[in-house]
Amino acid sequence: MSLHVFGLTGGLASGKSTVAARLRALGVPVVDADQLAREVVAPGTPGLAAVVEAFGPSVLLPDGSLDRAQVAARVFSDASLRRRLNAIVHPRIAEASAARMADLAARGEALACYEAALLVENGLADAFRPLVVVAVAEDVQVARAMARDHATEEQARSRIAAQLPLATKVATADYVIDNGGTREETERRTDEVLGEIRKRLGM
Repeated sequence: MSLHVFGLTGGLASGKSTVAARLRALGVPVVDADQLAREVVAPGTPGLAAVVEAFGPSVLLPDGSLDRAQVAARVFSDASLRRRLNAIVHPRIAEASAARMADLAARGEALACYEAALLVENGLADAFRPLVVVAVAEDVQVARAMARDHATEEQARSRIAAQLPLATKVATADYVIDNGGTREETERRTDEVLGEIRKRLGM
């Protein structure tokens, strides 16, 4: 049986990681684009060298790693810088994710999940059907982003504004997981969605 990969996305601080953790607990391997994004710009990589060349040595921390907070602040407020960063990072993430999927297929996995914040923005929704979108109200996103990232309300809202509206992502979804309630409710809905995906794929 070949590997089938479905997509998992949402907005900033909407709860993708909660759903991904539940999927892993249920035995579904999750390939995390954000983790890959860290790996492709780790110290000593060509990806980090390309970022430094584009943005200058000030983006490095004293230990030689990328100052992700500084880069994020710069690209969220400047669309041309964001495009420049994406042109460096996205092809490398795609290459790394393809390698990870090939490894899962070689291990005989039948089903895997690709978790990425910008799946819909990058035009990849149809490549990872069925698409699961994790949704919450924007005020909840803002509050969670402020608590998690130690961000101001203005910073949180500008980061949310830099992504497609969650309503647009929900409109492209095959399944929606509402993460506005308790963790238990989110996990129960995740279980349901996974069961429906397996049934849909004849597993």
